[in-house]
Amino acid sequence: MNAEPRPALANAARRTDKGLSPVTGRRRRSRWIAAAELGLISSTFSTIVSQLFAARIGRDAAVDWMTVAAIPARDWAISAEPSWTAVLTGIAFHQWADFSWALVFFGVLGRWTADLRPATILLLALPWAVFSSATEWFVLVPLFPFWQPLFTLQQPYWIGLLVHGTSALMYPLFARLRWRRGAAAERDIRFTNAWITGALVVVALLGAIALFGSHGYEPPWMGRDRDADQTYIRHMTAHHAQGIDLARIAVERAQDPHLRKLAMLMVASQAGESRIFENWWLSWFDTEMPDCSTEERAAMPGFLTQAEMRQVKAAPADRFDAVFVETMSKHHMGAVRMADQMWHSGGDPRLRIMAHAIRHAQQGEIALMHDASGIPAVATAVRNMLGDNVN
Repeated sequence: MNAEPRPALANAARRTDKGLSPVTGRRRRSRWIAAAELGLISSTFSTIVSQLFAARIGRDAAVDWMTVAAIPARDWAISAEPSWTAVLTGIAFHQWADFSWALVFFGVLGRWTADLRPATILLLALPWAVFSSATEWFVLVPLFPFWQPLFTLQQPYWIGLLVHGTSALMYPLFARLRWRRGAAAERDIRFTNAWITGALVVVALLGAIALFGSHGYEPPWMGRDRDADQTYIRHMTAHHAQGIDLARIAVERAQDPHLRKLAMLMVASQAGESRIFENWWLSWFDTEMPDCSTEERAAMPGFLTQAEMRQVKAAPADRFDAVFVETMSKHHMGAVRMADQMWHSGGDPRLRIMAHAIRHAQQGEIALMHDASGIPAVATAVRNMLGDNVN
């Protein structure tokens, strides 16, 4: 009389019949668990580095996180002063996105990536960062599934690439995580130990630089023309101050709720940039920033006269939105011209990088004020990233 097969053996037989042996099943589960662990590590690392490094290239991290939060949350996330709720929502959404890309790379594509050596993973991870950041910037955020052009028009593609690249730098650790209980190859252990040590050193170094920077001790000025850089900082700070005043009027009076929220974003972003300008000035030049004269203001491109400011304040309610969009577009066009000149100058590299982002964002806000969306918004963002397209 034949005995009934034991349940464990029967289950193993069924898995074998389906082409999935017990060993293969365990390896697949281990691969997905390691991919999830790697996703948590890589997303957290990119969040920390982004937070610490943002101000070094002229980015206000809180405003950037708020902009990221607006992808899923839309206008709810936007305010004139980034709230902790919006900042944490932006960080959580960013980490979810980075986590998901790691799952795709090592889980969905694990058949080809799971057994690679750390150095090979790194070589593939960097092109993956280009692909994943481009997919988000060109497709997933502005077209499908979020249909939210604000992020793409506000931030040039290279910002997302830097963030994804930072996350991808942690991908070689997968070669260690995929093995349980220290079963990784000795050479992989040595490589990943060195990689983890390097990552911790980078975080500590960036933390120290950020700490000193917050107290007015940024790395020294590195431009070629001190007078030109000082003039740009002073002029853009004054230009931003007027832009903030103009945007605050729209925060109170705009009839279109989306335009009102966009005005709040203008206040937040320009105020954040002005704080960075002030900190850089004090750190680089060790003196108070002189105010701009009346003559300097009058000569700035896009700087509004008192009569133009009064015209906005006095506009009737049913005409306010149109008057504001026309006036703020003129103001932004002037800032774009100033930033474009700095981008093409021999100024401090940080000022030039910041100027490129300002040029992109203010052109993007002009498009947003004119209700850009869909594929035309993506095309506009690409043109804005490559040049001054409003002057």
